[in-house]
Order: sequence, then structure tokens, then C-alpha cells
Amino acid sequence: MPKTNTYTFSFIALIFLLIICFFVNISLGSVSIPNKEIFKSFLGTIENENWQYIIHDYRLPKAMTAILVGSGLGISGLLMQTLFRNPLAGPFVLGISSGASLGVALVILGTGIFGGVFASILASKWSIVIAASLGSFLVLLAVLMVSSKVKDTMAILIIGLMFGSITAAVVSVLSYFSSAEQLQQYIFWGFGSLGNLSWSELFIFFTIYCLGIFLSAISIKGLNTLLLGENYAKSLGLNIKQSRFIIIIATSLLAGTITAFAGPIAFIGLAIPHITRQVFNTSNHKILLPAVFLFGAIIMLICDSIAQVPASDYTLPINAITSLIGAPVVIWLLVRKRKMIF
Repeated sequence: MPKTNTYTFSFIALIFLLIICFFVNISLGSVSIPNKEIFKSFLGTIENENWQYIIHDYRLPKAMTAILVGSGLGISGLLMQTLFRNPLAGPFVLGISSGASLGVALVILGTGIFGGVFASILASKWSIVIAASLGSFLVLLAVLMVSSKVKDTMAILIIGLMFGSITAAVVSVLSYFSSAEQLQQYIFWGFGSLGNLSWSELFIFFTIYCLGIFLSAISIKGLNTLLLGENYAKSLGLNIKQSRFIIIIATSLLAGTITAFAGPIAFIGLAIPHITRQVFNTSNHKILLPAVFLFGAIIMLICDSIAQVPASDYTLPINAITSLIGAPVVIWLLVRKRKMIF
């Protein structure tokens, strides 16, 4: 069978699986809702107003957030692994997540040091989102300024890690002077959450997400060329600085926005590209990009469904589930294939 037909079948299967995972995710929760009532809610014929509210104002936005988070982190991880040609690179390797964490720490933990300076900010519903966005943007700005003066791509990777270390150190200092209640609030944010977005917040999230996906899509040719090495890519006429700039912006938009709205979600960005490469057995980004999108969305929906603890009132931290479920899968795939496709 030709490869194109194999890929077509694989994509159809993944889309079908995504739809199933989406409806399963919506059906699970502390309140049991029959599947036929869920379908009725989409048609607007459901009679129970409480069920209608739960589905449309909580479960549906949460499932859509899971799709955006999983696909966005997967794609941004793919971009970073290709740009740096490093299988351990992830979406937060540039320090974007650390910058967002510092912004949130200043808002949540900063009241313990600066008194009432942030008290009025804390009253705002958007305080965490704005703080995380500003923190990631400032780190991105610093990385871009440095990257414009550095020719070696690996140097940017090291600089991103150093920015991450600096911000982590500042967060540690803030944590030392904070109260137990503030630390608990900050730790809960670090667990990550998919279920706190309203439709208006989800719309803003989706708008920025689409811009990041667009920049990723127009970078496909450059990504495929970079796999051959920077020197060879230059000989083919690729503008390395321009391509690098677009890839960094795309990753920052996706990873920064996801961290701002859902918190720092672990594992997905690092592992999804590897899972996709093992399954599809290709390094062509025309295939990898949509495949990573689907795999990321599916695995995130599965992890969120498990985090709901079906038939229970408990909800586990999504960060713990993504690592506990995903890491063994990656290990199994690598042992089974016995080689890293890159």
C-alpha cells in the first residue's frame, strides 16, 4: 500500500478517535448525565436546565480547552525539537513557562513581601492570566533580543535555560517569604487546570492559538530544511534568522498562552512529537504537524477524562496524569522501535 494511502487512513482513524474522546470527556464528571441527553443538549432539546448548564458552561469549554492545550503544546514541542535538533527540547525550553510562573508568583506570593501593592490586582478575575502573559512576554522579548545577536542556534537554547534558572531563583525567594496559604494557592496553579475558562476567555485563547498555528504552518518548509542542518539549509537559500524568528514567535504564542490560561502542563509538549514520529515513521513536517495536532488533542482529552476519576467527586491534578500516563507510553514505544526517529 502506498504511504500516502497509509497516512490518509491513519488521519481518518485519528479524527474518528478524537471525536470519540471528545464525547467521552463531556460525558464524564461528578454528575452523571446520560449520553442521549448530551446529544439533546447540542440540539437544544434537553429539558433539564441543570444538565444544560453543566454541559454548555463547564464540560464543553473544558473539552475544547483540552484540545487546544494538547495540540498547541504538541506542536510547539515539535517546533523546538526541530529548531534545536534536540529530542529533549520542549515548548518551555526558551524560559516561556518560567516567565509565566514568575508573573503569577509576583501576584500570588508578592503580597507577602510588597504588602498591599498587588492586593487590588488580586481582586481581578484576569489577574493570573495577565500576570502569566506579561511574564512570558518579557522573557520572550529578552530571548528575541539575544537571538538577534547570536548566530548559533544552540546558544539560544542555553540562554533560554539560563533565563529559566533566573526566574526560578526569583520564585524561590518569593516562596521563602510567603505564607502557607499563598504557597498553597501558587502550588494549585502549578498543577494546571482545564476547567476554569469561560466562553469569553476561551475565545481570546483560541484567537491567539490560531495565530500560533498559522505561523507554525507557514514554517513547514523551513522546518523540513532545518533537519538537514543549518549550513545545508543556508545553501538551499533558507533565511535562517527569519525562519528562527517565526518559529520562536509561534512557539511563544502557543506555549505562553496555554500557560497563561491553563497553567504549566507537563509532558505533552516533550513527548507527543516523539509518539507521533514513532507511529508515523516520518520526519516530514507536512505529515507531522497535523498528526501532532491530533495526537496532542486525543491524549490530552484522555488524560483529562482520567483526571475526572469517573464515578467520583474527586478531580486529580492534570499535570500528574499527563506524566503518569504519558511517560510509560513513550518508554514502551522507544523500546519497541529500538531507535529514535528524528
